[in-house]
Amino acid sequence: MSDHHHNVLLLGFTDPADCRRAYEDAMHLPGLRQVAVLERDAEGIVDIPESHIRGAGVPTVGSGLVGGLVGLLGGPIGVLLGFAAGAVIGNAAEQTEMTDGGAGLIVLSSRVDNGRVLLVVDLVEHHAEPADELAAKYGASVERISAEQFAEQVRIAKEKALEG
Repeated sequence: MSDHHHNVLLLGFTDPADCRRAYEDAMHLPGLRQVAVLERDAEGIVDIPESHIRGAGVPTVGSGLVGGLVGLLGGPIGVLLGFAAGAVIGNAAEQTEMTDGGAGLIVLSSRVDNGRVLLVVDLVEHHAEPADELAAKYGASVERISAEQFAEQVRIAKEKALEG
């Protein structure tokens, strides 16, 4: 794999304990953006017992700090108002990312059979080897979907949900 590719990797497991161990290892993959565990029990109930978004909270805090710096021009009240306004803007951006991520997990839940577990890894890969080695370590199947293709699948699912 040359340059870099933004992919969503799906690693299939039969043992939830193996998937949880792989989740911990996946947290250290180069280029990691998000990782989550999707479990479907024997009755078909889906759960997301583990999830991590790299940099969660950064847009809110970063925007708040920028707003605070801009507010310095207006004195102490300006700093407070600037920080609050910046935090609101950053929080809105973060909520959009989290909503899109949640919609993506809902789309993927249809790929998890009863009694199975799926490790979902969103990352920018410069080389396939680290993720392939992780899958091999736990005997998991691995499927790569480009981020663009996955975003299109989520968009279509959202449209269908709004129509229904």
